[in-house]
Amino acid sequence: MNWKDRCFLCLDEEKLFESSGHRTRFWELLDCYGDYPFFTKGLCKCMYLSAWDEEHFAIMLETLTSMGLGRETDTEDMRIQGDTLAEAQPDAEYYVYQLSNAFLDDKPFSLPDNAKLETTQRHIIDQALKAAAVIDHT
Repeated sequence: MNWKDRCFLCLDEEKLFESSGHRTRFWELLDCYGDYPFFTKGLCKCMYLSAWDEEHFAIMLETLTSMGLGRETDTEDMRIQGDTLAEAQPDAEYYVYQLSNAFLDDKPFSLPDNAKLETTQRHIIDQALKAAAVIDHT
């Protein structure tokens, strides 16, 4: 079994997909872009996070398609775009982009004590951090 399949199965076994849509969107990203030269475990974590809903999935798909067409070999431009998108967010979405950037930088992430998040957003971040641990150990 290849790494992509093991990763997907491990996340599924840990019940880290919120819905069949989340599972399907993640698999589509992983299957399509998991063999590109810019693919890393950090990008895989971003794929998991972006597959949470249609809006973020569409942003990720557009970004990865552009990277593939541009024959990118790393995620540096994606990282820069993440900074730009984070700064443009007036709400808790800022922390989701910061989490993505931490994944791409392979750095730990923790929410500031004064972070104002709704329960749903906190849940998404918590689940993404659990998924990141699974991805790291796959």
